[in-house]
Amino acid sequence: MKRIGLGSISLLLLMFGILFSFSFDNGVAYGDSILRFLGLSPWSNGNSGLHFTMFYALLFYIPALILGYKYRNNFGAKTGRVLSLIMVVLLLVATPFLGVA
Repeated sequence: MKRIGLGSISLLLLMFGILFSFSFDNGVAYGDSILRFLGLSPWSNGNSGLHFTMFYALLFYIPALILGYKYRNNFGAKTGRVLSLIMVVLLLVATPFLGVA
C-alpha cells in the first residue's frame, strides 16, 4: 500500500485546477467566481479578450505534475501526474484552436 505524502497533494492541486478550468451548472467557471470574489477580473477586457482563468488553472496543474513526478511512490501521485499532464496539454494546445481563451 502506498503512503500518503507530498505526491498525494498532486490530486488536490488537480481538483483546484479543474475548478478553474471548467464551467458547471450556470455556465460560469468556478475560477471566474473565485477571481471576482478576490477582486480580480477573469478577463483582460471586460467579458472578452484574454481569459486569465486558464492561466490560473495552469498554476495548479504544473505543480501537480511536478509533485506527481518527483514523489511518484506516494498515494495518488500517478493519477495526479497523468491527469495534470492531460490538462496541461489540452490547455496549451487545444484552447487556442477552439477560441475559448
